[in-house]
Amino acid sequence: MNMASTKLVDTLIHPTYSWSVSMSITTRHLVADLFLVPVLMDLEPGTMDAVRSGPYGQIFRPDNFVFGQSGSSNNWAKGHYTEGAELIDSVLDVVRKEAENCDCLQGFQVCHSLGGGMGSGMGTLLISKIREEYPDRMMLTFSVFPSPKVSDTVVEPYNATLSIHQLVQNADECMVLDNEASYDICFRTLKLTTPSFGDLNHLISTTMSGVTCCLRFPGQLNSNLRKLAVNLIPFPRLHFFMVGFAPLTSRGSQQYRALTVPELTQQMWDAKNMMCAADQQHGRYLTASAMFRGKTSTKEVDEQMINIQNKNSSYFVEWIPNNVKSSVCDIPPRGLSMASTFVGNSTSIQEMFRRVSEQFTAMFRRKAFLHWYTVEGMDEMEFTEDESNMNDLMSEYQQYQDATADEVEYKDEEEDVDHA
Repeated sequence: MNMASTKLVDTLIHPTYSWSVSMSITTRHLVADLFLVPVLMDLEPGTMDAVRSGPYGQIFRPDNFVFGQSGSSNNWAKGHYTEGAELIDSVLDVVRKEAENCDCLQGFQVCHSLGGGMGSGMGTLLISKIREEYPDRMMLTFSVFPSPKVSDTVVEPYNATLSIHQLVQNADECMVLDNEASYDICFRTLKLTTPSFGDLNHLISTTMSGVTCCLRFPGQLNSNLRKLAVNLIPFPRLHFFMVGFAPLTSRGSQQYRALTVPELTQQMWDAKNMMCAADQQHGRYLTASAMFRGKTSTKEVDEQMINIQNKNSSYFVEWIPNNVKSSVCDIPPRGLSMASTFVGNSTSIQEMFRRVSEQFTAMFRRKAFLHWYTVEGMDEMEFTEDESNMNDLMSEYQQYQDATADEVEYKDEEEDVDHA
């Protein structure tokens, strides 16, 4: 279903079920209208039935639900190589049909989790297939990383590591989300004693709405997926972003006090408002983007961004000037008079990868549960290569965190010589 309404997008994933994989095809019709066309897939029917029978089931096209019957058993190999491989052609048929109906296909947005077998295995299979078929279109993901504090299955580190390798290769932009950070926000900030999936999904959907507002409304700085990437990605492999939102509210609550731009700015940059459990004070920002929604002054927003950079200059790399972009959208989120969304490309994101890597290494050293994957046709060498790729990614983030302007310039000259 074509979704141009912010109300639909702002409430898209509130229901109280956990994620499978959903994908939106982003397209521009004519000049001003942008539509998101959702496609939902899973390896078992339960989640799809819950969506269709839920309060938002009517906004989806019935033909755009694609599901199997077997499930993935929290096994990346089943989602990527066996069960998922049997279903992927049906999903691609729906994708092609929707893409052919587009006047100007911008790209794809994939929402998935990395801890289970379906979102990680089949989700990355879908991303790789779309990359093969539409190599010049943008691929943006909203990826939920696993956390030991909020764990569903013991093999989450395997599934996440195998997925990260695929995301480095085939995705253009990855918005990193984290169940641990979402639970901490619910407990500490929103004072919820027993957060549900609906509470977590409310936070995620609110953040997604803020990230994509510049795609859905005209006249913004990052007016499409490609411009968003150009503003945030200095090096192709370093495309994993921290996201945050302010003000944080629970489901059904009302914001009684209107916040000022300085208050929104302070909250937006606070580690407690980040949707992933990585402390930005342990790294440095390569780039960042701040998106304000509601009636506010562009001049005041720009002043606050300059103030943030001046007060916290040690948290920004010195060799990328003017690396914080800001934009203002007059249309606020539903139920709020003003809000702000933060997207940051910070070297501290390596904390997420290191956490997964340590858990992966502890299990892989003992070959724990490895037979679950090899019986599906995988080879141990694939685990070794994917672990090495993630370690290389962490090293790259650390390298640019420690780099000076002269070192980066010298490295760029070396790369130019190599390419020549």
